[in-house]
Amino acid sequence: MKRDDDILLISCYELGHQPFSLASPAARLKSEGYSVSVVDAAIEPVPEDVVRRAGFIGISVPMHTAMRVGMDLSRRIRNLNPGAHLCFYGLYAALNAGHLMSHGADSVIGGEFEQPLCDLVGRLCDGEPPGVAGVTASAGGPPSATDATITTNLARQDWLVPDRDTLPGLKRYAQLDNGHELLPAGYTETTRGCLHTCLHCPITPVYNGRFFAVPADVVLADVDQQVRMGARHITFGDPDFLNGPTHVLRILRRMSDAHPGLTFDFTTKIEHILQHASFFSEARDLGGIFVVSAVESVSDLVLERLRKGHTRDDIVRALAILRDADLPMRPSLVAFTPWATLDDYLDLLDFVEVHDLVDHIDPVQYTIRLLVPPGSALLAEAETRLWIGELDEAGFTYNWRHDDARMDRLHQRVSHLVEEADASGEERDNRRVFQRIRRLAAGMAGVEAPVEQPFHDLPLKRRRVPRLTEAWFC
Repeated sequence: MKRDDDILLISCYELGHQPFSLASPAARLKSEGYSVSVVDAAIEPVPEDVVRRAGFIGISVPMHTAMRVGMDLSRRIRNLNPGAHLCFYGLYAALNAGHLMSHGADSVIGGEFEQPLCDLVGRLCDGEPPGVAGVTASAGGPPSATDATITTNLARQDWLVPDRDTLPGLKRYAQLDNGHELLPAGYTETTRGCLHTCLHCPITPVYNGRFFAVPADVVLADVDQQVRMGARHITFGDPDFLNGPTHVLRILRRMSDAHPGLTFDFTTKIEHILQHASFFSEARDLGGIFVVSAVESVSDLVLERLRKGHTRDDIVRALAILRDADLPMRPSLVAFTPWATLDDYLDLLDFVEVHDLVDHIDPVQYTIRLLVPPGSALLAEAETRLWIGELDEAGFTYNWRHDDARMDRLHQRVSHLVEEADASGEERDNRRVFQRIRRLAAGMAGVEAPVEQPFHDLPLKRRRVPRLTEAWFC
């Protein structure tokens, strides 16, 4: 590479929001004088001419869907520009480094990626080998697809305000549906990593219980620029917003003062809802309109196997705290695991009905199946050997089958039902899709489905639960 070579950063999928994983490293690279182009492949084509003239191409893969898209994209990139240095960076790059480097990647960066990415580009421009802390490079031959010795960067780094100037406008991304209108939504992060070590979480094997706070001034400047771009709502995408409760409360107070009427949502654990119950009323007053929490299951056995740190009773208590604060929970689920029985699935649906959560949960949540990527903390558990199958390298996950074949069939049928509902637009009617899923599960179990309340008897003005228009996918 030469210092004036173009650098291309590509995002593959980030839950329908404007990619932080492009804006943040772009700011770092531009501050060092590099020429940077950014492309969000989830919503725009990757221009062939930009690919051909790039000396360095970085593909961001923070999640499983992005990993699969990014791998397909890398094959096209290699055909167009075989001489460019190809780097994958992000959470799933670290987990799948062996496979990536045995299939054409020159380097992989996991953990805190902005500074290593910039340092790597600098060494390549100086004609030096890519020996940078936190960067796994191809020198010495590629590791195997299951290599667990991949290095990650967990050093604190200086932060710059993300550069969003050349990204697509916010109106091209997920909008806030507040029950009355659709509003442009922005996205930022106040922390990275996580204090907690849930076994199924892809953050656990990379960050190992560590988290890093983004300086408040950087977060607020990022919010400011997105408000100028038209944002009326901000999603805080931290893995857990309440890993640093004092830090985020200071940010929320300053944000509310600077932008009255700006709403926000965030994600936090059930146990943090219980630990910081007094936080939520103030969060509501400062503009909070919903909270995402990884409920995952209402089976205490499943929760224990995943080491979630909460129980079924804790979920009920957390729901009460949020209802008292008038701040609705939008639970995320892992409905299909090796330990969840058909009775558990029916019980989950009953729990959702009893606790009036039907309108709080996107139908796709009832289809989510446990993913076990290479490097997963689950692989270190002796019990895992009882159910885990072979690694599907191309799918970036280990295969597994349920002991009860009905559960695998149910997963397929519920997934098909939700896909059809999404294609027809019916998925927006959570209650109708929920009832169809309930009938399907009851039929699989050979029991009678609960009597459904006729649609004409439902309240005509049920309160709409605020949501983003992009349903949650992994």
